[in-house]
Amino acid sequence: MDYDLIVVGASFAGASCALAAAQSGLRVCVLERKRDPGDKLHTTGIIVKEAAERTLLGELPSHFTRRVERVQLYAPNLKQVALAAPGSYFLTTDTPGVMRWLADQLRAHGVDLRLGTAFVSAERRDKHWHVEGVGRARYLVGADGARSRVAAQCGLGRVRGFLYGIEYEFPHAQLADPDALHCFISKRYAPGYIGWIAQNPSGVQAGLALRHDPANVRVPDVDAFLLRVGRAGGLPLRLTPGPTRAGLIPCSGPVSPLAGEGVILTGDAAGIVSPVTAGGIRSAWEHAWIVGRAIAAHLRHDGPAPESVALDAAPRFRTKRALRWAYDRLPFDWPFDLLLSAPPVRWAAERVYFG
Repeated sequence: MDYDLIVVGASFAGASCALAAAQSGLRVCVLERKRDPGDKLHTTGIIVKEAAERTLLGELPSHFTRRVERVQLYAPNLKQVALAAPGSYFLTTDTPGVMRWLADQLRAHGVDLRLGTAFVSAERRDKHWHVEGVGRARYLVGADGARSRVAAQCGLGRVRGFLYGIEYEFPHAQLADPDALHCFISKRYAPGYIGWIAQNPSGVQAGLALRHDPANVRVPDVDAFLLRVGRAGGLPLRLTPGPTRAGLIPCSGPVSPLAGEGVILTGDAAGIVSPVTAGGIRSAWEHAWIVGRAIAAHLRHDGPAPESVALDAAPRFRTKRALRWAYDRLPFDWPFDLLLSAPPVRWAAERVYFG
């Protein structure tokens, strides 16, 4: 079959790109290797205010989201400080439900969504990408995660720096303080990142991520971490475990090259994830939307080359990459124990969490 655009991956970035292109009149196909788009997720599903107010995600049904307006930040010794910014908030989500809702949006906009269909290979011929088992398209977009097969097949840049995270779901659980996103600094349990506990619409999500070293792979010890911080974070004593999600999180900034002739990377595949907070939903959605619109403008109205537009639209994260470098090289917990409540540190933390 012939398409204008084939997108690989139906998560936030892939859905955004496909919807932007389909709304502009293109024939779009989305490949998703999972049969259920809400299964085996690699995202916490926490959405920042800007994404909720400036994108289609603002139309999520209310039962899929829960509003959280402050962060409770804990030092390694579990002393804590409350962080907030006027008018700012996060949305925790029923993430599997959100992904299924996005799949419904794709179908409603005429996108040919092929669940249970993995991307195998693609070949460039006659100004088209010929995708094995699918058809051909003028443009191919890789939104297929941190270990992108599209990037590997098409000779594009690969993500080099990662965090590795694991998150537990506890259905129907209730935190003692459900109106905060609880974040924990710990070089012991989370070197290079943090742990977190949050109330979502269907229960509690609790996770941990750390710097991934391919030469010395370390699996996050979520159980030991929760034994250490559970009471401080308001976790109930008795919990019924539910789904677990895990995966690699890019933290090294945009890849290079991000695009080639007729092929573009976005989302995790492009490294468009904050190197400090590991938040990627807002930046991935916005970049992918620009890519989808640029492809449509180029094909329908002879607009500028979307490859160049995609490169120009990719956030550089220069300051956050510098902070990532510094955080990776701070080996001890005691500075956080000592300085967390100091006004300069609190000011900086609020800027990190609330932009």
